[in-house]
Amino acid sequence: MRSEVDVFREFLAHKEMRFTPEREAILAEVFAEHDHFDVEELIMRLRQKGQRISRASVYRTLALLVASGLVQEVFYEDGHMHYEHIYGHDHHCHLRCLGCRSIVEFRDPAVEEAEKRIGRGHDFATTGHRLDIYGYCRQCREKKE
Repeated sequence: MRSEVDVFREFLAHKEMRFTPEREAILAEVFAEHDHFDVEELIMRLRQKGQRISRASVYRTLALLVASGLVQEVFYEDGHMHYEHIYGHDHHCHLRCLGCRSIVEFRDPAVEEAEKRIGRGHDFATTGHRLDIYGYCRQCREKKE
């Protein structure tokens, strides 16, 4: 499997764009962590490592990373989008706690089969899905009781 750097370089070259040191630093930081993140968290991590990259450059690079298929927008919360890198990872869905905001990633073959079955039933060639299930984790349920 090709590295995320190679994939991004090729994507940028196809768009006739440069692979700048700023884009490289942003890419490296996105792939350094395996958690969901928002732009502010990413900027903070970059600055903690001595990188002085503008907020606009981070937003533009994230849009390119999403378009390249390396990163996906996961959910919108608290007025901003959250992301995760997906390149090299199996597809998964999310359970999201409305209390503590924790996220549990899960895979379920029944969900994958439902995607295919629903697509066939509507003569639709599916390419993927995004599923977030909302509710309350055990700890938050116990606090409510």
